[in-house]
Amino acid sequence: MNMNGAEVILRMLELHGVRHVFGLPGETTIGWYKEWQKSSTIEYVLTRDERTASYAAEAYAKITGRPAVLEAPSPGVTHCTPGITEAFLSSVPVIYFSSDVPMNQDKKHGLTGVDQTAMYASICKESFYLTNVKDIPLLLRRAFRVATSGRPAPVHIRVPINVFHEEAEITDLYAEEDYQFYPSHRPVADHKKIRKAVDALLSAEKPVIICGQGTLISKATDAVLELAELLQIPVGTTTPGKGIIPETHPLALRVVGARGGMEYSNAYVKEADCVFFIGSNTDSSGTNHWKLYGDPEHTTFMHLDIAEAHVGNNYPLKVGMVGDARASLEYMTAVIRDERPTLARNRVDLTELKRTALDAVFNSNIEMPAGTVSPVKLTQALDKLLPTDAIVTAEPGVSAIYPSALLSVREAGRRYITNYSMGALGYSVPAGIGAAYANDGPVISFTGDGSIAFVLGDFETIKRSNKNITVILTRNDNYGWIRAEAILLDDVDAPWTTDFGAVDYIKIAEGFGFETARITSEDQIEATLAEAINNPGANFIEMMVPSQDKIIPFVPPWVDVARERKLPYFY
Repeated sequence: MNMNGAEVILRMLELHGVRHVFGLPGETTIGWYKEWQKSSTIEYVLTRDERTASYAAEAYAKITGRPAVLEAPSPGVTHCTPGITEAFLSSVPVIYFSSDVPMNQDKKHGLTGVDQTAMYASICKESFYLTNVKDIPLLLRRAFRVATSGRPAPVHIRVPINVFHEEAEITDLYAEEDYQFYPSHRPVADHKKIRKAVDALLSAEKPVIICGQGTLISKATDAVLELAELLQIPVGTTTPGKGIIPETHPLALRVVGARGGMEYSNAYVKEADCVFFIGSNTDSSGTNHWKLYGDPEHTTFMHLDIAEAHVGNNYPLKVGMVGDARASLEYMTAVIRDERPTLARNRVDLTELKRTALDAVFNSNIEMPAGTVSPVKLTQALDKLLPTDAIVTAEPGVSAIYPSALLSVREAGRRYITNYSMGALGYSVPAGIGAAYANDGPVISFTGDGSIAFVLGDFETIKRSNKNITVILTRNDNYGWIRAEAILLDDVDAPWTTDFGAVDYIKIAEGFGFETARITSEDQIEATLAEAINNPGANFIEMMVPSQDKIIPFVPPWVDVARERKLPYFY
């Protein structure tokens, strides 16, 4: 059958179960849209910025468990690098099409011509150039296979404008069903090493499991829970791993680390004699700059991950296992049940430990500076009101600290997402857009006034989508994280590098058609949140909060300084 390139791409996407494509138009993609309008039901999600589209796609893939599809025209190809970089470091599969000027026109200095393949080669598993319509089925099958296998990651496909229009006889129009979801394959770690890990866990007096977002990628909730319950081992998570098990479970330690870990959880893992990392790259954030887990000479470390480069990268291991988290843990549990059928373990229940720590924060009643409202009280109210089908997105700065520490994910899954892999600002609002297309429940996007300026144009996207998205701006008119880091750790107070002028964000949001509210006192919080969650459209809430050098949040190095200087803090 004779088909043009645009049609072949669309048919291949449909065969791979693609339902949405995120992007925005450009001259180099008009040929694709012409065919799209005529013959495809895939929904195009139009954003106002390629950066937004890239983050929305990344979040969509996190929540759906499907590879997301992103497209950008040649003038905006550089704008997608933040989202693609985050997806690469977060192990999220994105099939990224960048349209281009005709082949070799970049060498003639054609407008918008640049070597896109070289640009994306370092932040994608593969980056290749479509030059022949006949090759499209082969290359798209390969793109989905590469993106979803092993450690998932983006694949970049460069499409010169002429390929959309050219025709060829296509005889291999089919998809491989295995690659519509990720992970597409589940290799089990070496069996001997799994048995060695079992022995280490059973001999430990105070073991702990630490789950990174790799466990969420693997959809390993049941496997983690079964192992933890069988051996009565507490389960902590990194911030990106939040939600792998219900945080109300007796064995859930909740978040640990430097960005959202609380004093009780960080102390618990520091005292552990055996630490089992699962699906974690043991980065600086999740380990408090690699200081969290005590003396390696007296701690047994084990590590299971699909990415061999992560296993043992930062800690000396007694057992290192390369394999899929769910499949390997299922085998581990089967070994224990088969070989130790009468195993009995002392019951561990962290419920009271967690309740005491959370109550201490919720009831601390630290006096807020004039004109500000407590972010603790905001998070406490949201935790009370949040439906189980809601998704919360948050920026990598202080916007994420309070919900990371204090929100309780009561049903396992990707209900809370941040971008702590790369950590660029301007993430949570685009991620909220992606989440809203991936999920039917309400979306809450926490942002700060340093981040919101990156994405104001896409308030129009939110309004046009008719999705239930609530943007919560915790405002302090500065780059709060940078200001706190400079003042608390380096004794540098340079407000010209961090402080902004006042902006009436309420008026801006109203201009885009949002329902708006400004919280000025604690007694307004609950009613305001409830109204927004129940309004099935675009909502914007602004609340002034203290600068992070005034009231110190759950960041251990900052808390240490706060204690020395007798500053108020939460931990």
